[in-house]
Amino acid sequence: MFGLEELGLLGLFIGTFLAATVVPFSSDALYVAILLATKAPVPCLVVGSLGNWLGGVTTYFLGRIAKWEWIEKTFKVKKETLEKQKRLIDKYGVWVALLTWIPFVGDVIAIALGFYRAPAGWSLLLMLVGKLGRFAIWTFILM
Repeated sequence: MFGLEELGLLGLFIGTFLAATVVPFSSDALYVAILLATKAPVPCLVVGSLGNWLGGVTTYFLGRIAKWEWIEKTFKVKKETLEKQKRLIDKYGVWVALLTWIPFVGDVIAIALGFYRAPAGWSLLLMLVGKLGRFAIWTFILM
């Protein structure tokens, strides 16, 4: 995890932020490692959720300003994958934002939500709920 666990809560914030953007690694493993090392469930829950959510917010707005070619080149997301996400968004609306916590798939969902102009307020709120819920479950299991 690039030595982020050695930075404690700062490393947790940086790592969970990056994991929700373009850096492909699991924020769950980092969260668990720092939670077990610090034994500080509330700070870990707040910092981890905030970092991961802000990374998702960044990805959403990158999708909002992006063009097909840029997304394919930068994020290595194929046009067909975004079109598949569009069908998901058309079917379930902003509720798919609850799934942005899922590794790798969640990043594409966040990009698609922005790219297809899903309402920002609801998308970002539901992203926060999903990401907070995921880390809350880890905290409950481990503490």
